[in-house]
Amino acid sequence: MQAKTLIIIAGPTAVGKTSFAISLAKYFHTEVISADSRQIFRELTIGTAKPSMTELAEVKHHFVNSHSIHESYDAAQYGRDALKLIHKLFQLHDKLILCGGSGLYIKAVCEGFDDIPEVDPHIRLALIEEYKTNGVGVLQDKLRNLDPEIIKNIDINNPHRLIRALEIVIGTGVSITSFQKKVKLEHDFSVIKVGLALPRQELYERIDARMDKMIQDGLFEEAKELYHFRTHNALQTVGYQEIFDFMDGRYNRDEAIRLLKQNSRRYSKRQLTWFKRDANMIWMNPANIEEIIELILRQGSSVLLK
Repeated sequence: MQAKTLIIIAGPTAVGKTSFAISLAKYFHTEVISADSRQIFRELTIGTAKPSMTELAEVKHHFVNSHSIHESYDAAQYGRDALKLIHKLFQLHDKLILCGGSGLYIKAVCEGFDDIPEVDPHIRLALIEEYKTNGVGVLQDKLRNLDPEIIKNIDINNPHRLIRALEIVIGTGVSITSFQKKVKLEHDFSVIKVGLALPRQELYERIDARMDKMIQDGLFEEAKELYHFRTHNALQTVGYQEIFDFMDGRYNRDEAIRLLKQNSRRYSKRQLTWFKRDANMIWMNPANIEEIIELILRQGSSVLLK
């Protein structure tokens, strides 16, 4: 498959990845594979900023509404499933678009993960309750004691990452890093990684505007329908937890909205930090689609000449 190219479109939330990927897919007459760890869940719609029905009709998308929040699904499984699909679709297309903001999902496709064993679900539930009662600091201290190496390599202000690392080390006795492949996957197709970025103020304005639109479209009502499943792994995410806490009486609606916006902006910073560690990521303004198409065509030509 030397002439086949996987085009990865990454970047922070609200930067415009979905519309950009659709435009790119139309140009290359191909399909989009989502690399978003929440858009796969059919029960989550408004809070995950899924492509609209119109957008889904424009270009074929994969891994959108493909699973239920009641299923156990992680980056390792996604990596296997996505690569299987990629090889199948390369029989029909020379180029494919992998688009999303979930760094672990993209890493699973590019590098691979070993299977992480199932652990007692009560461990996660206990950690979630501990977080809700005592805050993120307690989780940080616990992980610092149990797995001092991983604490250096994850976002210690992200409770989802802390809880995931803790439940693995508590449930298996070893660090989650033990399940990451030591030898990266080798692919029979080329990979081009494009990171979309905007000036910080512009990005933050877009995040706030999108959150206002989500709320107008019924985000609080969607979260209410999901409240009884709030401890599920799929719902340990920005956009729902703030509303669950509001429903629990921890603060009022105005404060929930403020936190929704603030935490979304913080999430975008974490995404950028993750992706900027990748030296192979080519950073572009999403408005410069012609420049990116030219780059892809140029790199594709160089692959053919090898």
